[in-house]
This record gives sequence, C-alpha cells and structure tokens, in this order.
Amino acid sequence: MRSRTRRWGLLLAAVLSAVLGLGVVQAGAAEQTPYRLRVDAVAYHLPGRTASGLQVRKGVVAVDPALIPLGTRLFVPGYGNAIAADVGVAIKGRIIDLWMPSTAEARKWGRKTVVITVFR
Repeated sequence: MRSRTRRWGLLLAAVLSAVLGLGVVQAGAAEQTPYRLRVDAVAYHLPGRTASGLQVRKGVVAVDPALIPLGTRLFVPGYGNAIAADVGVAIKGRIIDLWMPSTAEARKWGRKTVVITVFR
C-alpha cells in the first residue's frame, strides 16, 4: 500500500510542478526529446475537477494515460501549452479533451485532428 501512495505522491508532484511552471525533474531528462503525435482534439466546457484533483481550466486536457502519461506537458496547435491532467470515459487512444472557458468556444473548436507536441 505504501508504494501505491508514493506513486500517487510523485504523480501529483509532477502535475503540480508542471502546472506551476516549475518543471518536472526526471532522471535522464537530458536524453529525452519531444515527439509529435496526431490526435483528435475534442473541446468541452464543464465545471469540476480533474482525475488528478486540479480544477479544470484552460490548459488542462484529458488523455488516455496508456498513450500519454498524466503530468505530461503538451503543445496543441490553435490551443497552446497544456498539461495532461485528466482522464475521461470516452478518451481511448489518440483522442484528447481540451477544456474551453465557454460553451461557445467549445462549439467553435468542435473536433479537430491536430499534430500535438509531447514533452516528456
């Protein structure tokens, strides 16, 4: 049980440090390079909290953690910098959910296929 708590503590620390702009310290981070990934980006506007406990806001996206680990920094063209901090029931594979500040903005974005940059 202790290792499970430790894993969530490290995950939460990584997410919070990325959200606050402190950067995530990882072993071997110097050798890791960003990569690109083609995904379907779907916009939504709902209040609430993410799976990692963060308040939803612009820059917080939902991902499939099997493809993009929680806490990962992303760049989404047309949306900006983001962090993978949530999971969704319908998020399987190459789909991400982008939180928008209003329903009108979410409808305007709709669903787009984009090539995101994933920073490990």
